[in-house]
Order: sequence, then structure tokens, then C-alpha cells
Amino acid sequence: MKLSPLALSVLVALPLTACGDRGASADAGPVVAYVTNGTARFWTIGANGAMAGAEEFGVECDVRMPDGAVEQKRILEDLVTRGVAGIAVSPIDPRNQVDLINDICSQTRVITQDSDAPGTDRLCFIGPDNYEAGRSVGKMVMDSMPEGGSVFIFVGRLEQDNARHRRQGVIDELMGWSRDPERYSPPGAELDSGKYQVLGTRTDQFNRAKAKSNAEDALTRFPDLGCMVGLFEYNPPACLEALRGEDKLGQVKVVAFDEADATLQGILDGHVVGTVVQDPFAYGRESVRILAGLARGDTSVLPDGGVLDIPTRVIRADNVDDFWADLKVKLNR
Repeated sequence: MKLSPLALSVLVALPLTACGDRGASADAGPVVAYVTNGTARFWTIGANGAMAGAEEFGVECDVRMPDGAVEQKRILEDLVTRGVAGIAVSPIDPRNQVDLINDICSQTRVITQDSDAPGTDRLCFIGPDNYEAGRSVGKMVMDSMPEGGSVFIFVGRLEQDNARHRRQGVIDELMGWSRDPERYSPPGAELDSGKYQVLGTRTDQFNRAKAKSNAEDALTRFPDLGCMVGLFEYNPPACLEALRGEDKLGQVKVVAFDEADATLQGILDGHVVGTVVQDPFAYGRESVRILAGLARGDTSVLPDGGVLDIPTRVIRADNVDDFWADLKVKLNR
């Protein structure tokens, strides 16, 4: 099933049609929901996976893409009121959403995907080890600058569990620190291992214009910057735009996360070292598979230990073509 941007916007905006008890639909089985933490092509891929899962596992799926934590709260409460059989959510601010998530858990089945909410009553988490993924990013930075150099990090927001762990993994790898996913280096602090320097971190709260201006400001403040690290899908393209504007493409390394077209093209053009990619299609499909099973009373669908690990991959020039071809298939369902 192809989920076009227009169709997706309609799907996100429309309320659920009439649902029976506990999300049961007379026409297409239980109704489950897939709630993202924002709007991005990454989430279009995830939504396509969720819709594919809905077809495969005989349920209806309501996809919602909130703009911020306030809207996410409203959406979750609305879904509970409508009686959905289960919700897969990527929490925007899990540390401040514990009460909300636990309240939703008391009324329907809740799993987290992409970003976790530790300490809540969610039934399981679907996604990668973001800390280790961040360390993979750090390794690419080191490979690209074997003699050392300066790094600036760009990310959408640090309230999310995945973003915080991802960033810390980058830092810990560059600093040569032990593995500690709960370590937190303040974003304004400059860090120096003696070989690599992390000059700072800028957030943009999912604002694309801000992401670009953050990259431009970093290039102005640090004219000898060695590497720009973009940790949300749109951050690496923003870095490339800023570098293009300063006529510095190819002079400053770019190491990426996620699979924006501009990032993949940048790898082919030699302007991006590589990118660590997730599998949002699998997040969507597996979320619906588990929620569909739970709605039918099958608890065996829950992963052992409460975590279904979906590994990340490193994409470089030698495998970008194959990856991009597969991505286009998933986008055009």
C-alpha cells in the first residue's frame, strides 16, 4: 500500500472511525495506533511499515504525527478515549511523560518504538541500541580524521531518550571513555581528549530553518572546524547546505545519522563520510505485529527482556546504492 504525503496528512488529521470495545472493529479487526515524535520522511517510512503490518496482521492502524510534546499528549489521550486496542509511541520527553505514559498504560496496551521510556509501565521497546549507534558514528569520525580534530554535534532535541543516548555514544567514543549510556555531558561544554575536541552541541527542536542556522553559526564561530555530526535525519542535509553556502563542501567532514536523500547523495558525491541508519519500516511493522497479537490475547509476541532490538547499519560509498534502492521500495509502497 503506498502512503503518499497527502494521504498520510489526511490519515494523521482524521479521527478514528467507530471502534467497538477495546478497539475492536467489525470491518477490519482491532484498531491500533502508531504515534511518532514528529514529522519527517523517517516517519513516513515508519508509517509505511505500520500500514504494511496492518494488512499483514489483520488490523486497522491509525498513524499520528504530533508537533511537539503537548500535541503528543493530546493525541495519546484522544486515542485512549476512542478505545484503541493498543498504542506504539515514540515518546518526545520520556522523563517528563512518566505519569502520562503510565496513565495511558492503565487504559490500553502501550509499547514504545524508536525512543524508549524507561521506568514506565510500557510493555516493551522496539528499536536499536542508540548508545552503541552513537559510538558507531564516533568511529566514523575517527576514521575520517585519523590525526584528530574538532567536531560539532547537531541534533533535534535532547529530551528524547534516543537522541541523548546517541549523542553520548558519539562523545564517549571520541573521548575514549568507558561505556556508560547514562552518562550525560552538558551540551555547552567543550570536551578534549587530547586528540579530538567536541566543541559543542546545538539543538533545533525539529525546526529545519534553525538546523541550518545552527550549522552556519558553527562554521562562522569555528572556521577551522574539522567535522560536523548530524544526528537527526534533517541535520546532515542542513550541514551540507551551510557548507555549500560557505563554499566549504569537501573541506569539512560530515558524518550523518539516518537516510535523507541529500545525505545518501552526499555519500556518493564524496561530501559525506557515511551514515548510521535505522530501520523505521521494521519499527512500524513490528509495532503493529505485537499490538495485533496482544489485542487477540497472545502475549507470546512480547520480546524476551522487554526489548526487540532492531540493529542499525553503517552506510558508506560501497553499499549506499543497494541501500538506497531498497529504501525507495519502502517509501513507494
